[in-house]
Amino acid sequence: MTETINPPNSAPVDSSARAQRPAIHRRISSQLYSGIFGAVALTIVASVVSWISFNNVDRSQKRVSEESVPELAGAFSLAEFSNALVAAAPRLTTAAPDQFPVISAEVTAAHREFQQRFDPLLRNHPDDVHVQGISEAADALATNIATITADMPHFYSLSRQIETLQVQIPTLHDQAQGIIIPAIDDQLFFQVTGYRDFETEPTDAMSRTSGDELLLYRHLNALQADVAQVTELMGSALIASESDFVEPLIESFESTTDRIQISLTAIAATETAPGLESAVNSLLRLGMGNNSAFQASVDRLDIIKRQDNLLAQNQSVAVDLLSEVNAIVQTAQAGADQATENSAQTINTARILLVIISVIGVLGAGLISWLFVGRVLLRRIGRLSGRMRTLAKGELEEEIEIEGRDEIAEMASALEVFRRHALEVQRLNLVEQLAQELSERNDELQSVLEELSQAQDQIVAREKLAALGEVTAGVAHEIRNPLNFINNFSAASVELLEEMAEIYEDLTDNLSDADKDLIEEINQDLNDNLDRIQSHGKRANRIVQDMLLMGRGGGETQMTDINDLIHEHSLLAFHSARAQDPDFIVTLEEEFDPDMGQLEVVPQDLGRVFLNFVANAGYATNKKQKELADAGTVGDYSPTILLTSRRTDDSAILSVRDNGSGIPPDVAAKIFDPFFTTKPTNEGTGLGLALSADIVREHGGTITVNTEPGEFTEMVVELPLTRAKDTPLVEGDGNGDGGGDDDDEDDDEDDSEDDA
Repeated sequence: MTETINPPNSAPVDSSARAQRPAIHRRISSQLYSGIFGAVALTIVASVVSWISFNNVDRSQKRVSEESVPELAGAFSLAEFSNALVAAAPRLTTAAPDQFPVISAEVTAAHREFQQRFDPLLRNHPDDVHVQGISEAADALATNIATITADMPHFYSLSRQIETLQVQIPTLHDQAQGIIIPAIDDQLFFQVTGYRDFETEPTDAMSRTSGDELLLYRHLNALQADVAQVTELMGSALIASESDFVEPLIESFESTTDRIQISLTAIAATETAPGLESAVNSLLRLGMGNNSAFQASVDRLDIIKRQDNLLAQNQSVAVDLLSEVNAIVQTAQAGADQATENSAQTINTARILLVIISVIGVLGAGLISWLFVGRVLLRRIGRLSGRMRTLAKGELEEEIEIEGRDEIAEMASALEVFRRHALEVQRLNLVEQLAQELSERNDELQSVLEELSQAQDQIVAREKLAALGEVTAGVAHEIRNPLNFINNFSAASVELLEEMAEIYEDLTDNLSDADKDLIEEINQDLNDNLDRIQSHGKRANRIVQDMLLMGRGGGETQMTDINDLIHEHSLLAFHSARAQDPDFIVTLEEEFDPDMGQLEVVPQDLGRVFLNFVANAGYATNKKQKELADAGTVGDYSPTILLTSRRTDDSAILSVRDNGSGIPPDVAAKIFDPFFTTKPTNEGTGLGLALSADIVREHGGTITVNTEPGEFTEMVVELPLTRAKDTPLVEGDGNGDGGGDDDDEDDDEDDSEDDA
């Protein structure tokens, strides 16, 4: 059944009049409840079947978990620690001395764990043949391990003794040979030449070739061979693999020792080799007694042989132990398998029943999904969803069709009412949007008007500066003429005073001493005054020259002392600020690189850069001081401007740093924009830093701003040491600031003159 609603231009209709409340049997909720009830009923049946099956499985599992599994777990655990006991003996025999206590403790712990696992099994099955076999094998293993553990400290001691002997024997052998070999050489030299030393007379040939001397020579050679032989015998004993091999070595050592004693007795009577007997006896003592090299080797080999026998016994016992443990594991496994088979049969029965119930549930759900959900609900909901998407896109003119008398029909009716209301809202939004756009256009026009007014003020200020530059140039020209007169006449006055001094020399005889002193004092004062007039006249002329150059802007490049340029223009900016504000105070500090030297620059243009930097720094520090004074928190704040220069391999780095209020990040990004300024309109034009950036760029350099709001601002200029040939010059803009002072000494002279 299809219903339509009134067109958009008709009066609104109540949704209850368009779609009546559906009957209970037609409601989607009633139909869904029916399907859900059927699914619940099938679920209950499946749960009952599962409950019965789970009870059967539970009984089987209890039998497994309470009887078979503990026995099986105990058997496996027993097998695990049996393996640990079997492996304990080889670990002990191969352990390093520093690891032996740790391994011994681990073996003891493994034996304790084995006993803890085995005791319950022994209590539960005391008459079991396999349990008795395990007990006997475990006792045998424990006895063998205890024997090995007791032998190992003596074994380590013997090993250390053998290592010491292996070092001592070659050392003592070398000491003995170090005495024997020179004695042999001396005896041979004596028999050939007759000399015992170079201080006594040689012995005759008959005496030095006598039987005693030849016998002494043979004893020395025999002693050398016998010492080497006993050394070799003791070394062979230390590395022997069986104790049976050591006995022949001991017999050979004893016979060789006898020969050595005979040779020592014969040699000692001649006093040919002092200290030889002591050195040889020290070597022989290492092969004698209970602590000899031979006895240490025999004892060590006996321990190794005994340990090998115990290890072989352990292997045999281990086979018996593992076979008995495997028998217990197989018995426990058989019980567990039987219980598991009973559980599997119960699970298979429950699985078949659940499959049957599941098939019935799936078929029922499929019918419900196909007949009701798919054909009734989803199709109608899909059409309604598509219509809602078209409404979301703004297509509100097409009416919504309403089918049926259920909840979906109610949703369609409500959506139609929403569509009609949305049409009205859309018309209202269009009106509001037009009003908003009109307001935004008005705001934009107002902003443009304000920017235009600000630009007009800046242009007027720039024109004023240009006019001021022209006036400054004219005034400078006018001042230059009287300065020339002052300089010329002061020079002429100096010449006249020189002529007067010559005439005075001719008249000195006619003057009294008081008149002479008065004339000389007046002459000296006049010369001093003229020197000052000339000095300050030249200074004023230089200031006028700078004013003319700065008024014109630009200029030719020339080699310029950068340190002097920064110094002069910083003073110029300082005195300019003092002229405008008598209360202006700032400390100028200079840290100039004495190796900076000269650079090829346009001094008027580059001077204007530092004039702007110092002026801005002075303005910032003065402003901060006034703000702190108004707040009563000046404290120890002192306005300071630091001027620095540094020369690197390829550039000159110049900076002006102040301790003013710093520059916020959003302002620092704009300070080089033309006409941008944070000063009032009558105090700044926004062109100083922009022109400075152009001047530095035309010189091939860069400007960097380092600042911390509330702490400091630093302007850093980096210029190349060699100016590029094709770098254009900066054209002046005609807004020069005026002249400057030479140095601090001139300022002091001005102050002293004013005081006078």
